[in-house]
Amino acid sequence: MSNFLTRTITGVFIVLFIFGGFWLHPVSFFLTGLIIAAGCQFEYYRLMKTAGIRPQMLTGMIAGMSMYTVATLVAAGLASYRLFLLLPGFVILILITELFRRQARPFDSLAHTFLPLAYIILPLSLMPFSAFSHTGIKTLLSHGDYTFSPGIVLGFLALLWINDTGAYLSGITFGKHRLFERISPGKTWEGFAGGLLMTMAASFLLVYWPGITGWSGWMILAVIVSVAGTLGDLTESMLKRSLNLKDSGTIMPGHGGFLDRFDSILVAFPVAFIYFILFG
Repeated sequence: MSNFLTRTITGVFIVLFIFGGFWLHPVSFFLTGLIIAAGCQFEYYRLMKTAGIRPQMLTGMIAGMSMYTVATLVAAGLASYRLFLLLPGFVILILITELFRRQARPFDSLAHTFLPLAYIILPLSLMPFSAFSHTGIKTLLSHGDYTFSPGIVLGFLALLWINDTGAYLSGITFGKHRLFERISPGKTWEGFAGGLLMTMAASFLLVYWPGITGWSGWMILAVIVSVAGTLGDLTESMLKRSLNLKDSGTIMPGHGGFLDRFDSILVAFPVAFIYFILFG
């Protein structure tokens, strides 16, 4: 019960910080996403160091934060898509830097320097494109004349956290059949089903809150969140299992680190974004 209480209290603070940050203002939306991206990328590099791999943390972090910043500027209409042409320069910089590091396994270093750019930064960089030039829920603080609504991100996060809560409660109450024991022994089919059902039920309410799409659209998104979110969770569990670690960090009591808390987003949000682009 103490672990559940710790997890609950920490979860409330996480929800208030993340939800409030994305909802408050376009600038806070950018900063909240940047913090999540930086935290996840930093943890990934730190985890690799425990395995004896030395990725380029400084140049990798600069490249990652630049990717997210450029995506936001382009999505907001403050910069042309041509600004993305600056990003290959970071690839060249990382390659040149590796030549001078004299690592025993330089391509291991390069692989794990580049991987979080695709695994972490790219999915999170889609968030600004789902908010700028969209209408729906208004920010809590007024902003300029440009069109902006965090409704897709807020609705997605609401479903994701409801799914996590439903899966956790159903798992500890009814869980008997392991979902993927080799990767994540604690996950069960009963937990997955409970999370899915609770998320689908909650999706009906989102028709009246952020709007954006009808009840059938939100229900489809609920299925996407449950399935793709679970895949994201299992992917991060596979990473930790390969390193013989239980958590990616300790910054969030009861929840672990940034990757532990936001792993589901990294797979589920790109799928949700594609769905909204095609059918939303």
